[in-house]
Amino acid sequence: MNKDIQAYNDSQSPAEREICEVLSAEINRRLPEEESKIWHAHPVWFIDGNPIAGYSKLKAGIRLMFWSGADFEEAQLKIGSGKFKDASITYTAPEQINTADLGRWLEKSKTIQWDYKNIIKRKGVLLRVPH
Repeated sequence: MNKDIQAYNDSQSPAEREICEVLSAEINRRLPEEESKIWHAHPVWFIDGNPIAGYSKLKAGIRLMFWSGADFEEAQLKIGSGKFKDASITYTAPEQINTADLGRWLEKSKTIQWDYKNIIKRKGVLLRVPH
């Protein structure tokens, strides 16, 4: 595991740390070759420099976000503001995490991607990454 992500997990309260540990273990297991790092103060995983999945601490709990999740067609994922293609789910306890669902979402994140990596170069225009 990335040492910076481990430090992030370790800095959480005991209940939040458990959630973070489950999420990071599952994401690392399902995306073993992909880059992971702390990005904008949160753990994020990337495919070819494009952010795919990450989590962050909110008042409501630990939010797991998929940058292209709005196109996953998954009822459990709450679609973001609409400006981008993100969708997320918030956990308050580790037993709420359904690892089968998480695995399916991570598989979708490999093939359903919007090009956030080049969004600045394209002046805010998002294009779908072909697969």
